[in-house]
Amino acid sequence: MREKLIIIESGSDASGKATQTAMLYERLQKEGKNVRKIEFPNYKSDSSVFVRMYLEGKFGSDPETVDPYIVSPMYTLDRYCSYIDGWGDFLRAGGIVIADRYTTSNMVHQASKIAEKSQRDKYLDWLWEFEYGIYKLPIPGLVVFLDVPPAVSRRLLEQRGSDGKRDIHEGDFEYLEKTYANALYVAKKYNWHRVRCMDSEGRELLSAREIHDKVYQAVIKAIE
Repeated sequence: MREKLIIIESGSDASGKATQTAMLYERLQKEGKNVRKIEFPNYKSDSSVFVRMYLEGKFGSDPETVDPYIVSPMYTLDRYCSYIDGWGDFLRAGGIVIADRYTTSNMVHQASKIAEKSQRDKYLDWLWEFEYGIYKLPIPGLVVFLDVPPAVSRRLLEQRGSDGKRDIHEGDFEYLEKTYANALYVAKKYNWHRVRCMDSEGRELLSAREIHDKVYQAVIKAIE
């Protein structure tokens, strides 16, 4: 693989990315692997200030009205600051980095705003060159795509509750359906490892442990 940068991604929110990232990190750590866990946006850093403004609706409450070419550099800068000031040296020294979201989230969310396939592909090509060419952020060695249907994500979001604090992505269920459809397209285009999180009949969500076992097998195969 490239560098040992593992991304946990999904097509919608409330899909278990944070849970799976934590479970994978803890298991690899117990096995004695040299591993770190990161997440994006990096809300603990000032580098995420513009991302926070976007998600809070400061640039518009409807995410589809905010151009992806405007939004994406906000996320890129946040990732770049984290990479330079945090985990870059660790990764280059051979460590394993597990990320809850990455450039892949812009591929899923921002590209879904573009209806025309040729224009969507143009954006995806631009984003790839912008992050991995100009900013020279590391290309993931493996992207694990947690496939959770949007109807299930919606139910989980509603069960989770929010006290009125959902961001502009989480509060727009029509938008989440579009991002899921786009995620399937992007996952195939970039050869992400797809983990189906529903049972064989597509009715019930698998347990976190069952999903983790699928994720773990894919990761071990990639890093060893």
